Amino acid sequence: MPLEFLPELDVPEAAQQRRWTILLRWLLLIPQFIVVWVLSVLAIPAVIVGWFGALFMGRLPEPIEEYLSGFVAWDTRVRASAMLLVDDYPPFAWRPEDYPVRVELRPGELNRLAVFFRLILMIPAAIVQGLVVTGWYAVSFIVWLIALILGRMPDPLFGATAATLRYAMRFSAYVLMLTSAYPKRLFGDDGLPPVAAARSATRPLILSGGGKALVVVFLVLGLIGGISRTFVDYDDDNGYSLRPPGRTSTAAASPRQTVAATAANPLTAGSRP
Repeated sequence: MPLEFLPELDVPEAAQQRRWTILLRWLLLIPQFIVVWVLSVLAIPAVIVGWFGALFMGRLPEPIEEYLSGFVAWDTRVRASAMLLVDDYPPFAWRPEDYPVRVELRPGELNRLAVFFRLILMIPAAIVQGLVVTGWYAVSFIVWLIALILGRMPDPLFGATAATLRYAMRFSAYVLMLTSAYPKRLFGDDGLPPVAAARSATRPLILSGGGKALVVVFLVLGLIGGISRTFVDYDDDNGYSLRPPGRTSTAAASPRQTVAATAANPLTAGSRP
């Protein structure tokens, strides 16, 4: 079996941020969202070619591996800024040396059987990732308002947000065959052997009781959102109404529904806010 390395995320500790950048954060990030969307479109054929390559070679072809690694790192940097974890604007660079948000990936040998059944194996992690990310975006306005008033992310909220981002990054890396390690540790790194020195605020990621409670809130809100989309229709003329069993909704997706669906797909993560 291949040696598994769980992808790591380095984010500096929560610090004071400039309120004007918090106020305009998603507006300022529009150029970055466009770039990540373009990269995600190019990633689709890369993943298809990479899947066949991994199936026969037991690992991704090197050019595919290089591109997908850079894409995941770029997307994670943009998400970290959008989720108010850092104040620094993401650079327009493939591998910036001095940006505080870093992703460590160690692509290598893959289990061919796991590659073949990747779309099936990813389903449980996809559900968890979709719920927690959707739940975070459901309260994103409150998160933004708190950060705007305080000028920083409170530690429990910072930890829960970082845990959400890290799990989403690990899910993307698994789907894109950049690791054989299944996404895990949504609730932090409690119980792991102690390290000599912490590398960053998220390595290891130790969540407080409040941080873990917020992660649970994100999951619950994501579940409620999924249930409501299943059983409730929205019509511009009639407003909200219960959907009869077996009926498929024909209403156009709301912005929040679009965000939720996009968040669940690592190849289209850059198409929001």
